[in-house]
Amino acid sequence: MVRFLTALFCATTLCAPVWAAESASVGKSAPNFTAPVASGGNLALSALRGKGVYLNFFATWCAPCNEEAPYINGLQKQFRKRGLVVVGVDEREDNDKAKSFIQKFGLTYKAIVDANGDVLAPYGAIGLPLHVFIDRRGTIRLIRNGEMSKQEIESAIKSIL
Repeated sequence: MVRFLTALFCATTLCAPVWAAESASVGKSAPNFTAPVASGGNLALSALRGKGVYLNFFATWCAPCNEEAPYINGLQKQFRKRGLVVVGVDEREDNDKAKSFIQKFGLTYKAIVDANGDVLAPYGAIGLPLHVFIDRRGTIRLIRNGEMSKQEIESAIKSIL
């Protein structure tokens, strides 16, 4: 009952304006974040300004995420010289799970650990995977919830480079 009342209070009063101000949408600047990288250190989205950024939100238990990982890795290799930066965002898992996913697929891009879902929250995702494509100016060009084909991801990448 306490959780219900807290959620109701937040939805109707104090929290609603905060959520609206932080919500991400196409055509707006991507919300900045700083998060731990699975291999060590931290990564701030603001440090990637000037590059096309593809945020791929995943979890190790997510079947479509596992299917997409090899071709996302290949596209990252193909387009990195043109300024693409792929960042995997491991959702609500720990550093060890993120590292095992990276090793399983031989990923050459960085993965951050979003243990509490703070990086994901502004995107209003209803499931995983979530794909966010951000242009060189930091503007979101596409947000897509659900599995994408290699061709769809490649097309979205080309639109931000």
